[in-house]
Amino acid sequence: MRAFVRTVAGAALLCTGASTFAIPQVFLVQNSGWMEPFYSDARSQFKPLVTELVVAAAQPGDPVVLAAFNQALPGAPSPRGLLSVKAEPALRQQVSGALDRLEVARKPGSSALADTDLGEALGAAINTALAGKPGIIWLVTNNRNSPNNDQATATRNREFYELIHQGGSIDKALAFPLRMPVQGAHYHANGLMVYAFGVGQQGARALDQMLAAGRVGQVITEPPARLKPLDRDTVRLVPRRVDDSPGVSFSMAQGGLLRADVDPQARAPAARIGWYLENTIYPYTIAGASISARSLLAGESLPITLGSGEVRSLAPGVPEPLASTMRLPVAHIPARWSIAALKSAGSAYVLPGRIELHLAGQKLELSRAFRERMEQLFPGDPLPEIFVPPDRIKESHAMLPIEVRMHYPLQPLLLIGGASLLALLAAAVAAYAFARPRKVRVTVGDEVRMLHARPGTTQPIFDNAGNQVAQLKTTLFGHHLTDLREGAQVHLGGR
Repeated sequence: MRAFVRTVAGAALLCTGASTFAIPQVFLVQNSGWMEPFYSDARSQFKPLVTELVVAAAQPGDPVVLAAFNQALPGAPSPRGLLSVKAEPALRQQVSGALDRLEVARKPGSSALADTDLGEALGAAINTALAGKPGIIWLVTNNRNSPNNDQATATRNREFYELIHQGGSIDKALAFPLRMPVQGAHYHANGLMVYAFGVGQQGARALDQMLAAGRVGQVITEPPARLKPLDRDTVRLVPRRVDDSPGVSFSMAQGGLLRADVDPQARAPAARIGWYLENTIYPYTIAGASISARSLLAGESLPITLGSGEVRSLAPGVPEPLASTMRLPVAHIPARWSIAALKSAGSAYVLPGRIELHLAGQKLELSRAFRERMEQLFPGDPLPEIFVPPDRIKESHAMLPIEVRMHYPLQPLLLIGGASLLALLAAAVAAYAFARPRKVRVTVGDEVRMLHARPGTTQPIFDNAGNQVAQLKTTLFGHHLTDLREGAQVHLGGR
């Protein structure tokens, strides 16, 4: 495996300078004896297919490793690195050039064609090429797994699938069965299998985004068969009809978001929703399962009443109607005069949440059509039996995001704003009245004087000899004399 290790070391250096969103991808191409017709048939589209797959899957800046694999023997490493680059405009020429030089491998010191070990190649890609870090691995094979020319193909296939299902590194696994009839000097083949493995959660997300963007679909038009996971996102809810209750209306937003618009005066917001329940795990039929649902909003879990508590014979691509009644968390809807409502006046107060669907006692069956297709592409290969899901997978979960929005009118905010303005105006008037000096006539003896006084003040009054004969106290409500000296002739007003 030294040649592969050297190539991978170069890939590690490439990853160092990759952008934050770059995801490393490893492409494993089988070149054992079983693949002889794909290399020798002049009509074979095998190498052009691999070239276009690499170009479609890799985004600019993604680290790309291309390697050939068969079975490692002393003096014959496997996988063997062919190319280690960053994806750039010249990627097609680079991949095509590397594949042009690739031939069917033979055992060291022998004319015998090399054997195949799928599990060995996948393990090396996970542990060596990606060094256990997130990424995407592509494996292109005729699906014959026979190390040391072992004819117990079913046993070897099961070892390979145990690595997929029980290996903790692989979060997502897909298989694309492709028709490609070829005839070689030794063997004949009808088709290829292209596997895609999302390693780690980041690798699985990147694989999902790639498929959703349609990049791979430009090269491979066949739908992928899901190998893993089989315990989540096995079904999907699509609203088909909503009977709104007073004060509640439902709609679907972009990205599959269910949106509920609620009037804050609604006392018991609820709705009867008719769904389409869709099976999303091609090529499996959900033969049977019990189904339940709940909503999680504002930390409150509310059961959703379903029209049926069971699923029977739900095939991929055949939606089944499902009725439900859903209640919304009234206790968490802010009151009309609350701070939260006033802050949201004229817009919407949003409660994000989700609807969770749970399938228990889940029993999956491989569809008959898929079995027949596998028999056509890989005659005599017991592969379809290997697609049977592990016995331990008996339940699954699905989730639909939901957003509850309360719309509050502007009137309360306008009323509060008007009242606040009036209060401020009254306070300003009072402040002005309090601070404005007032004129007051005071008679001392036979002399009339004009004094200026502000509310809240007290000032002394003196006679002509300079003696204090009284004090003038002023309030908001008027003036009065205090501390009158005995015998003093002092009074308010003039003669």
